[in-house]
Amino acid sequence: MKKFIFLGIFVFLSSLIIAQEKEEKQLTNWNGNRPDGHAPISVMGDHYHSKGGIMFSYRYMSMNMKGLLSGSDEVSNTEAHDAGYMVTPLEMPMKMHMLGAMYAPTDRITLVAMAMYTQNDMDLQMRMMGNIVPFSTSSSGFGDLKLGMIYKFLNKNSQSLHGSLNFSLPTGSIEEMDVTPMSSPNEVQLPYPMQLGSGTFDTELGVTYLGQKETISWGNQLKAIVRFGDNSNDYSFGNKYELNNWFAVKTDDWLSFSVRLQGLIVDEIDGTNPNLNPMMVTTADTTNSGGSYINGGLGFNLYAPKGSLKGFRLGFEYATPLYQDVNGIQLEQKETITVGLQYAL
Repeated sequence: MKKFIFLGIFVFLSSLIIAQEKEEKQLTNWNGNRPDGHAPISVMGDHYHSKGGIMFSYRYMSMNMKGLLSGSDEVSNTEAHDAGYMVTPLEMPMKMHMLGAMYAPTDRITLVAMAMYTQNDMDLQMRMMGNIVPFSTSSSGFGDLKLGMIYKFLNKNSQSLHGSLNFSLPTGSIEEMDVTPMSSPNEVQLPYPMQLGSGTFDTELGVTYLGQKETISWGNQLKAIVRFGDNSNDYSFGNKYELNNWFAVKTDDWLSFSVRLQGLIVDEIDGTNPNLNPMMVTTADTTNSGGSYINGGLGFNLYAPKGSLKGFRLGFEYATPLYQDVNGIQLEQKETITVGLQYAL
């Protein structure tokens, strides 16, 4: 039901904007060569290129999770222990480096590739015989490789509509291990959030609408990630359904500011990893996965329209949760900071 609500919101907002633009009868194309010609830096697949166009990008994302939620209510680690878990997480900072490339063989098709390197750190505590033992685990390495394409449906009257189709290849490890107080000095397999990849072949479908006026722009993007089959450890991460809406103001030829609202639904993990004990730690219990989220973001884009830096774009966004409703007991999401540099040829 929530998926249809997201789709309805997207169609409604897009219809209003299209109707408004048609009334004004603007004859110019949507223009990507301005600071707000790209979405906030955290939004992927927001634009395409003309025939022969090439773009390289680098993004750095830092996300933090701290404290526990049960549904939308805060709970203590003591309450999580009392629910039957020997180990509960305290905090999980995650850092991700993303390298991307785009090439347009035609005016309608833009090919896309993205690789990422992730570093996960988690602080936890173990309750054993009345004592609290703190410890930490970590994992790092390359994640899943994404390949795909963007198809331009239209670009006229200062509006643009395009679709995207991406395939995620399971190149990231799902066998990450580390030492815990119970396993020392041996390593054990880490729970689901600490793995670097999905282990499955995933498909990402998206549609993006863009609109512009002289000093403002806006966009709506609906996206879904669908998993196929189970991985070699007999589980698959939940499907994701995402709606992004943003609005930007161009204050100069080189600077714009943006505000973004995101709705996100994540399904529960399907299956279970036989190497994990779901009563040992909350993150090894698949009932503690998935949920519904609303996030807000503020950011800016710097763009070089001419000179020696022509084609460079620097983006920044600070995002924070506005609403969270998780399944079971999970870490509470906190702030996410994304910084990116893009260079178009």
